[in-house]
This record gives sequence, structure tokens and C-alpha cells, in this order.
Amino acid sequence: MQSSSQVTGVIDIGSNTVRLAVFQLQDNGAFRVIDQGRWPARLSQKLGADGRLPVETVAELGEVLRHFRRICRMHGADRVRAVATAAIRQAANRHQVLQTLYEETGLEIELLSGEDEARLGSAAVMRTMDLQDAFVVDIGGGSTEITLLRGREIVAAVSYPIGCVNTASRFGLSGGPLSPSALEAMMSDIRDKLLRSEWLSRHPGLPLVGLGGTVRALAKLRQRTDEYPYAHLHGYELSTRVVDASLELLSAMPLDKRRKFPGLSKDRADVIVPGLAILSSVARASKSSRLVVCGAGLRDGLFYETCLPLPETPGAHQVLEESIRNLTALYPGATEGHLNQIRRLALALFDRLAPGAGIPASVRRLLDAAARLCRIGAVIDFNDSADHTFYMLMHAHWNGLSHREKLLTAAIASYRGPIPLRRKLTPYRSLLREGDLETVVRLGSLLQLAAALDRSEAQAIDALDVSVAKGNRLRLEASANHPLPMERMEVDALAKLFKKSWGLTPSLKVR
Repeated sequence: MQSSSQVTGVIDIGSNTVRLAVFQLQDNGAFRVIDQGRWPARLSQKLGADGRLPVETVAELGEVLRHFRRICRMHGADRVRAVATAAIRQAANRHQVLQTLYEETGLEIELLSGEDEARLGSAAVMRTMDLQDAFVVDIGGGSTEITLLRGREIVAAVSYPIGCVNTASRFGLSGGPLSPSALEAMMSDIRDKLLRSEWLSRHPGLPLVGLGGTVRALAKLRQRTDEYPYAHLHGYELSTRVVDASLELLSAMPLDKRRKFPGLSKDRADVIVPGLAILSSVARASKSSRLVVCGAGLRDGLFYETCLPLPETPGAHQVLEESIRNLTALYPGATEGHLNQIRRLALALFDRLAPGAGIPASVRRLLDAAARLCRIGAVIDFNDSADHTFYMLMHAHWNGLSHREKLLTAAIASYRGPIPLRRKLTPYRSLLREGDLETVVRLGSLLQLAAALDRSEAQAIDALDVSVAKGNRLRLEASANHPLPMERMEVDALAKLFKKSWGLTPSLKVR
């Protein structure tokens, strides 16, 4: 039976950039982004002295929206949800603008309030990150939203009419470098506005989760500067000192030099300094311990609200669970029954052997995740599925683990011996800690053994007794509904490799 899917287009008419995301939701619940688009609108810069958006700007915006709608139609979108934020919200002729755009494009554009933006941005954070308590800051072109999360619930939120574009306009930033006194005047103005929200300073030490183009631009720049080996922005962490240092560095450069700075996009060069000034001011006001980049944002929050609403805020553990469910639904390299059996057996082996080997209980969830993801590479090619599994897990968008934890999970899921492992991990060695290689070898071996115990993919073992006998033998006594000849052969084939990592020789007996 052919599967069906629902396609939804989401258009965010931001003050700096108009963005499109096209989401596909399959009938098995799996979802993914199948197309994206962006247009550097700079709407906040184009507001006239009378506070109105000019006719020519609205006409240009209408053409962009028609183009985005054609993309959605090409993908067979069932629905297109378009929203507008600060620039149109602040425009004196906003109602006329929205009516004109509707007549020209057929799109009913929702005008979001600052509170709406904070809510949707926070929803994106809670659906893609496992943090319990945090500040969330979303720096746009014409506004900045700050939200306080406690126990994964919104307890306070505020929207300020300051963004990277209108702040640049208000302070008359030109192509030259910004003097220290001019930078201090800008930051003083921002600080004065932030002082109106007294709750910002009452929760020191919480992480600051950053959304929006300014934060993403900073992350890309720092990853390029530091030769960071993992390309994903989501989950990337920076100290607040790095934010201040980057602001000091870029503010002292003329615009033409900023445009050539490695890792900084040309269309962000003229607004990165005011954006970082806002980010630095928020970090100081909230006394945050570190900045965590969230790659999701308003468009993702709109998609979740439109297509995947939840009755209550998801718990932190559900973020990883949902990602694993989504990946295995998108890339079904093995049956659910087989993967569940591998998971059950791998965790049983871990619980019996890990305490005596000094392996911390904290890595159990990495083995748990790896067991359910170890076969996704088979959708590309069965013979090289281990390599494909590693590549897919290092490049697919999934959530709930840090960058280092994703690397370890990918290595465990694709483990085929210490030599291939070192080859895979070499480009990422700066992410690793002491002992990580040994942990992967041991957990990867456990996962291989668990997979061998269901080689027939029949889930024949309904109970497994694991014990260590004399002579460093690992006795595996299985209660099964058939003699397990394939499983015996696989366990024997793995025995030598398993002994190298655990010092134990496994043998399978069926009772």
C-alpha cells in the first residue's frame, strides 16, 4: 500500500528576512523539511519617517510571497500558514499592508504579537531540546523576545521593539568601525530597556538558549574560527565571554572587512554588531552561564502547533524519544520487532556487565538510542550499512543529545571493530573526552552481541540469563522457541572480538 503524506508550507515574514519552510508529515507520523527559501527583506529599515511601509516595498514583498506559494504548490502543500512579525506589527499602515498582500497573493497573513513569538519560539525549544530551566532569547530584525522557562513551562515572557535591523537604523550605523563610546551608548540603551523586566536578574546561572539569525551567524562564525568538526548549529554551546569577544572584534571592523570575515555571511555583516550587542546585553542582564544555540525557531513552532500539537508540554526525555521515533520511521532499515529485541537484549547485557566493568550508568541511554538506530543505514545499502548508519546519524537532524553524545551514539550504532572505529572518529577527535574510545568499543561490542542473538530476526529469545563463569566465560542461557542455529554461529563468530573488549568469551546455550 502506497503511503500518503501531508505537506504544509510555513512562511515567516520577519523584519530582517522572509523565510519559507515546507514540511512533509507522513502517515506513519514521520516528518521532515523538504524545501526552504529565504529573502533578505530588511523591512524594518524600509519603514518611512511616517512609520509606514512604502508601496514599492509591499509590492516586492508580494512578489516574494507569490514565489514561495508557488514552491508550496509544487510540493502539493495542503496548507500554507503565513505570519508577520515586528516590522509589519510596528507599521502604521499594517492593516492596509496585510489586505494588499492578501489581494495579491491569496494568503491570509496572521499578525503575531510579541507574546505569540515568544510562545512559538519557546515551543520550538521545548520540542527540540531537553533543558529543564533556561532563558530563551529570540533576536529578530525588529524585536527581541525573552522567555523564562522553569520546569519546561513558560513562567515569564517579554517582547522588546529592538532588533538587529532597527537598532542599526536608530544608531545610524554606517560602513565604518564602531567606536568604543558608540558601542557603549548602544548597549546602555539596550540595558535600560532590559531593566524594565526585573525577573531577568532573579535566576542567575541558567543557560541562555538563542534563536534567530544573529545567534546562528555567531555560531557559524565561531565554528569556522575554532575549526569545530561538527557542522550542526543546534545544540552548539558558547561561553558568554565568547559573545563579548566576538562583539568587540566585529564592532572594530569596517563593513567591507566584516563582509569578508570567514564564516560570516555577507548579508548579515551590516547588522551583526547590533545583534550581538543585544545578545551580550541579555546574557549580562540574565546572568546566564552559557549560550546554547537552538537551530529550530518560529517556523518550527508554527509547524508543531499546526500539525503536531501536544496536549501538554513534553518532558525532557521525550525529546530524544521523539527524534528516535522520527528517524526510524523515516529510515526503516529493519523491522520494529527486531530493533526492540536488540534493544532489550543489549540493555540486559549492559545491566549485568557494566557495573563490574566500571562503566557509568549515564551512558546506558546512549546504548539504548544506538540499539534502535543501528540499522537505519540499511535503507541505502545493506552491505555497507554500518558506514551509512554513522554518516546518517552525524548528518541527520535529531535532538535530545549533545554533539558529543550524538557522536558516541553514532559510533556505538555503527561499531564493527576498533580499526574502523578509529577511522570514523579521527575527524571528530576534538569532541572526545578521555575514556570515550574505550566506552564506544565496549558498548559497540555489546550491541553487536545483542544483534547476533536475534540474527534470524524472529525474536525467538523470550528470556536471557547472563552470567560470568570460570575461565572468563560469558554464559548466555536463552529460553527460546527454536534451537537458534544462526544465533549460535553469530555469537561464535563474535567471540574473539568481544573478548578483546570485555575479557570475556561469550557462549550461547538454549534451554
